[in-house]
Amino acid sequence: MASLAKLLPENVPGEFFVDSTCIDCDTCRQLAPHTFGETGEFSFVQQQPASEPAAHDALRALVCCPTGSIGTRGSSRAKEVLHDFPLRIDGEVFYCGFNSPKSFGGNSYFIRHPAGNWLIDSPKYLPLLAKKFEQLGGLAYIFLTHRDDVADADRYAQHFHARRIIHRDELESQPDAERILEGHKPIELVPGFVAIPTPGHTRGHLVLWHDQRYLFTGDHLWWDRDDNRLGASRSYCWYSWPRQIESMARLLDHSFEWVLPGHGQRVRLPRDEMRPQLARLVEWMRTA
Repeated sequence: MASLAKLLPENVPGEFFVDSTCIDCDTCRQLAPHTFGETGEFSFVQQQPASEPAAHDALRALVCCPTGSIGTRGSSRAKEVLHDFPLRIDGEVFYCGFNSPKSFGGNSYFIRHPAGNWLIDSPKYLPLLAKKFEQLGGLAYIFLTHRDDVADADRYAQHFHARRIIHRDELESQPDAERILEGHKPIELVPGFVAIPTPGHTRGHLVLWHDQRYLFTGDHLWWDRDDNRLGASRSYCWYSWPRQIESMARLLDHSFEWVLPGHGQRVRLPRDEMRPQLARLVEWMRTA
């Protein structure tokens, strides 16, 4: 729970505040970009919500903050937004919310599908969220992009008897996973769901290509809202930057409209814009 005793001086006065336990994961800035800003080391309240919809977005950021670093003065209103999650993004694709500190605040996603629902990476395990998944038809598959973002995947797998999918090179993070992928070629898991190995950020990193529209990218690829382009990071590449460049270039063989990352901003672009954006990123990575 956020503490006024740890209040960051950068916050503007008012109802909402961020304290010094913030880990700069970007969750709040994605959910309420008008309210929360960044210094490069942490988030802060740059503008108090000026309307009820803006306050609602800020409350969503509060409940999703993985470290409980966002607070309000006076009585808590968090209950107003708890049932907003999972939050629909597009079609049957949802953002789970309730980001976990175990994955440094990484985003996770839910797909409702007639052949079985999917969880991509994992939020905190909360009975409230598990009940919402039950109401939406449960979970059949849990796709884990890499070791950093597994969070409470084991608890969701146990609760729903779901099959966790992970690459062998990431297996130490979920040693009892039900399906283990090998090699570096795309694998159709079930119709409409293709796992694409993208080694680089970690040795066994995967992305999930769904319906030839959605690319769930873990820590491989995201939207850089400051530079208004697709982005990747050499500073946060734990295994091999040259391998990550190769992996990124191979994505040019796949058409998609959405980039849905674990960390960083999600984005939707027309296909004829997404591919040139991706090609420019690959060229930038080769000189970075």
